[in-house]
Amino acid sequence: MLPRPPARRHARLVPLAALALLAACSGESADRKSGSRGPGGPAQVGYVVVQPTSVPLTAELPGRVTAYQMSEVRPQVAGIVQRRFFQEGTIVRQGQTLYQIDPSLYQAQVSQSAANLESARANAAAAQVKADRYRPLAQMQAVSQQDYTDAVAAARQANASVAQTNAALRTARINLRFTRVPAPITGRIGRSLITEGSLVTANQADPLAVIQRLDPIYVDIQQSSADLLALRRTLAQGGVVPASAAVRLKLEDGSDFEQAGTVRFAEVMVDQNTGTVTLRASFANPQGILLPGMFVRAVLAQSVDTRAYLVPQQALIRDPKGGATVWVVGPGDKALRRPVTADRTQGANWVVTKGLNPGDKVIVQGTGTLKPNADLKPVPASSAQRIEPPKQGQGSQGGQAKGG
Repeated sequence: MLPRPPARRHARLVPLAALALLAACSGESADRKSGSRGPGGPAQVGYVVVQPTSVPLTAELPGRVTAYQMSEVRPQVAGIVQRRFFQEGTIVRQGQTLYQIDPSLYQAQVSQSAANLESARANAAAAQVKADRYRPLAQMQAVSQQDYTDAVAAARQANASVAQTNAALRTARINLRFTRVPAPITGRIGRSLITEGSLVTANQADPLAVIQRLDPIYVDIQQSSADLLALRRTLAQGGVVPASAAVRLKLEDGSDFEQAGTVRFAEVMVDQNTGTVTLRASFANPQGILLPGMFVRAVLAQSVDTRAYLVPQQALIRDPKGGATVWVVGPGDKALRRPVTADRTQGANWVVTKGLNPGDKVIVQGTGTLKPNADLKPVPASSAQRIEPPKQGQGSQGGQAKGG
């Protein structure tokens, strides 16, 4: 009979524990129904204040590298090539001798022309003396006037012959000089297309070699006429001004070319085959990275939008149809959803051209659970980064503690 009292005390403790647990659960359920956010109150969000700024409107266009200067080395006289004076692939200077053509025939022509000139000068001297002697005789009527006239004419013909033979001598000397083929420009010379012992002519189709100047160098950029027309219309509407002519290049391997270029001019006609307009830019090419014929991508700013807004990319939301919206802090710290126009990015930001006003507070943190007209606790984005959001389940733990 003695062990019965302890069992009665245990039976009375079980209903008390069940009541305490029921009270805790009812308190947690009440907290969930009331929508309590725990100790944080309204949703804390981080925002940035946006202001209109000048944003360049860039375009990435295809381009092809072209030599700044190019010259085909061609012979101006015929003959056998005796010697080549340059090394293929090196830099040659303007006026430097590249080839030597056999000069024997042209030296003989110079000698012959010089002899003809001396003969013509002798004949001219004799004719002039005869004309001078006939002058007083004609005045005294010792000779006929016709004989004097013929003597004067013969002297003039002899002087003309001197001038002709003198010109022939100069031509022969020029041809002799052309037997040494010089470099027309300064630049890098390619492979020699002829060898020593080859016969060359003045009118041959193939050049002897090709010289190209690669520093500076040109890049011909192709832009569609439709894009150029749209750009001009945008400039005419206001708020957009022309940009500087600076150009950046992306090489075929995806890397960026170090030097920035400058647009020199644009063609005044559209290519009928491609429907594009050619823009020519020049670049410094001290290391010879750009080579003629290379394809590149040119990035250039053609205009500057002075009324655009830069919004961090995490603040912009797109719907299934591609429409863009952002959350802003409205009057009374309410959440407002604002449709915007954002067609492109710049770095880590979207470029917004419509939908925002100067001074708007665009929410960039805490947008995942926002609803229209929800109460907010806005703080600058830098401050919001230092405050961690409440972990899931903190509110239920607090309710259990209170219920206990």
